[in-house]
Amino acid sequence: MNIHIKNGRLIDPRNDLDAILDVYVADGSIAAIGNAPAGFVATEVIDATGLIVAPGLIELAARLREPGFEYMATLESEMDAAVAGGITSLACPPDTDPPLDEPGLVEMLKHRAKNLHQARLYPVAALTTGLKGCELTEMAELVDAGCVAFSQADAPLTDTRVLYRAMQYAATFGFSVWLRPQDSFLARDGVAHDGEVATRCGLPAIPVCAETIALATMLSLARETGVKLHICRLSSAAGVEMIRLAKQQGLDVTCDVSINHVHLSEMDIGFFDPNCRLNPPLRSLRDRAALRAGLLDGTIDAICTNHAPVDEDAKQLPFAEAESGATGLELLLPLLLKWARQDKITLSDALARVTLRPAQVLGLDAGHLGIGAAADICVFDPDMYWRVEPAALKSQGKNTPYIGQEVQGRVCYTLVDGQIVYQSQ
Repeated sequence: MNIHIKNGRLIDPRNDLDAILDVYVADGSIAAIGNAPAGFVATEVIDATGLIVAPGLIELAARLREPGFEYMATLESEMDAAVAGGITSLACPPDTDPPLDEPGLVEMLKHRAKNLHQARLYPVAALTTGLKGCELTEMAELVDAGCVAFSQADAPLTDTRVLYRAMQYAATFGFSVWLRPQDSFLARDGVAHDGEVATRCGLPAIPVCAETIALATMLSLARETGVKLHICRLSSAAGVEMIRLAKQQGLDVTCDVSINHVHLSEMDIGFFDPNCRLNPPLRSLRDRAALRAGLLDGTIDAICTNHAPVDEDAKQLPFAEAESGATGLELLLPLLLKWARQDKITLSDALARVTLRPAQVLGLDAGHLGIGAAADICVFDPDMYWRVEPAALKSQGKNTPYIGQEVQGRVCYTLVDGQIVYQSQ
């Protein structure tokens, strides 16, 4: 299919483009920008007048709930949500049932995703068998099956010797290890940030030191082994400062933050809103300000949704008993645009945090619209308002702190590999 996207404002952070330019797609790739290539005949024309044409968004943490948790969501529903949100590539954590610790499971998941002809799927494999923190998985075989990194997701790995050996092995073969810093003992039974809101509401708390103690261990072992380390879902000012120092010292470390932690704080829990029960917990206003500052100065590399659809029964419980997590694939773009407006940064800089930077974390040549690149494209209206209601979300999970709110920015078209996989009504 040959597609001509005309009159759109093309924004491509990697190639430093921000101008009204036509895009020509042929055979699944970007054939030309600006002027049509010789002999090009469009089979479809997209009039992007007043719209923005950008690389497809790349999501670093999307729980698709398959296999094992289909009552919460299915691969079909979440892939629908992804392309509706302009997301063309996504990584999924290994905490499924069974966990992604065997090549057969990974191949099955990738095969199912490929047959849906929607977003590209990049599984993150389990670091230890069954995510139990005892024995290492067969990393080389899992990479051959299509995994891009190794993680424990939210499962604790308390044996530092096992973690050390895992990092040594990964470093030897150039594999990437993704870890979320949280000391399982300090965080045990906690549901909210250890601050005034938890105290006032009588909620079991998770102190900041649960993050920093775990982070100190991870950074020390990474320094010792030379592994490529990615820190997932940073949540505190102290954690940001530790990452900043590690980068200044030359450590090969990257990190991301959830878009929810960019906008929300412990104050948003309000009267025990279970949709604000997140992992890591929403922290103080000071922590939120530090996370935003870390994004601006490059300490934090990427923004993700930490997408976690949860069935209604698991959320309609008292705060401390509700399951943690929020759906977010369809909200990434409008919340990103909101952050860009609030912190007065360019659209190109904002989009880099969800396109080019996540691609670099994943080790992919993606997140850009260079000539010859795969035509993974998001065309969106930055000015369109819409209300976040359950019926407006394609994700099977309707659990989000933004239900009932009006947001600005709506995806009009999503292209993956040169095919239109989503078109707004």
